[in-house]
Amino acid sequence: MQIVISNSSDKPIYEQVASQVRSLIMSGELVAGQQLPSIRALAAELRISAITTKHAYADLEAQGFICTVPGKGSYVAGDNLELLREERLRQVEASLAKAVEDARLAGIGKEELHEMLDLELEEER
Repeated sequence: MQIVISNSSDKPIYEQVASQVRSLIMSGELVAGQQLPSIRALAAELRISAITTKHAYADLEAQGFICTVPGKGSYVAGDNLELLREERLRQVEASLAKAVEDARLAGIGKEELHEMLDLELEEER
């Protein structure tokens, strides 16, 4: 599991860890049932506090991305297909909102923006 911590990021370290683990789950790199590194092992690997790693895992568990079995460890949640879909929808909505804002700043109208999206969808096929 490759996680990169940036000291120059405005996001707290636990959020960086949680965000990257969430991305690995959404991309399919981490699959349902797969065991995650222990809190201490990940903390040692990333050279961060175990408390920071615990905070990241707690957030991921609260969001339904992982589950923790006391005495056994943390695993990628197995029943998260709908959760993954909702997270992907949220990401697409955010990307579209950014595209709309960029289009406004560039003076691109609604019809032209629709045309651009239609072209992108056609190229995908």
